[in-house]
Amino acid sequence: MQIIRMLSARMRKRFGINAAHDRPRSAVWLCLCLMVLCLMLSGCSSSSSGASSGTADVPEALEEHRSTVTQIRMPETDGSAAVSNGAGTVTIDYSHPDQGYVCILYTGDSQQVQIQLCLPDGTVSPYPLEPGAYQTFLLTGGSGRYQVNVMESVGDGRYAAALSLPVAAQISDELVPFTWPSQYVNYSQDSECVKLAVQLSDASATDLDYITSVYGYVTEHVTYDKELAANAPVNYIPDPDATLSSGKGICFDYASLMTAMLRCQQIPTRLEVGYSGTAYHAWISVYLEESGWIENIISFDGESWTLVDPTLGASNNASSVSEYIGDGSNYIVKYHY
Repeated sequence: MQIIRMLSARMRKRFGINAAHDRPRSAVWLCLCLMVLCLMLSGCSSSSSGASSGTADVPEALEEHRSTVTQIRMPETDGSAAVSNGAGTVTIDYSHPDQGYVCILYTGDSQQVQIQLCLPDGTVSPYPLEPGAYQTFLLTGGSGRYQVNVMESVGDGRYAAALSLPVAAQISDELVPFTWPSQYVNYSQDSECVKLAVQLSDASATDLDYITSVYGYVTEHVTYDKELAANAPVNYIPDPDATLSSGKGICFDYASLMTAMLRCQQIPTRLEVGYSGTAYHAWISVYLEESGWIENIISFDGESWTLVDPTLGASNNASSVSEYIGDGSNYIVKYHY
């Protein structure tokens, strides 16, 4: 109370208010003094709590933040449009091409099964197919005619078609294919990367804040796995939760983890695979309503984005990264996943 009286006296003197003769104005200033005091106390309280808790990996949630997605959207295999091969070992569920995906199930005995997804522009995106459960493949080429070929190994490096299907897709929104989990960006409601994404989103005021936070987390907590890079299998499939748990990965893992954490919060994100110079590489692009597609992200300096590649962003040598990135011409996209 003594502090309030002091503040009130100082403010009356500063603005020439006589408490005895100008009671309405004096009451207003007393209320203002109370507000100032509350702000001072809340500021002190925040500082004290921050000092005692130390530096946290995940910041505390904000009172006002972006609209966090808590129920993750997952692809559906309802069978409303599906076809199987004669042996019953392959099923393609194409119930939702308007949502930008098809799902494929393999239950056969072959250990080497490949998907050839032919896009409307003629590009052929190859994928390995593992048996046992439906896997989701994105229609990243926009609306048009796709061809889905499921190929089984018949030995000596040769493959035979187990099932082929043309799919006509009239995609409802060109962004929607880049908001789903998929074979190379695999997550579910119970994934650890999804739980972390919710925490980071709750501590972010905007989509841009959230993207920056996810990027910072991934590049600070994942180190490049040189041994895996030297011995990665031909049909390597990244696992976002495994990368998060081990804290190690190759470029594909960095890109997959960051893509998963953005897509599960409904930020359209392209996982892009192609060439960085002469090296086969993976990176990402994201979409913001106010900016459109932000190609090949690496960092945000407070005013503009530069090329963002989560692997390069983890490098301690920022100057060499910037020099290499240049205008982005070192990056040549071959596939969107």
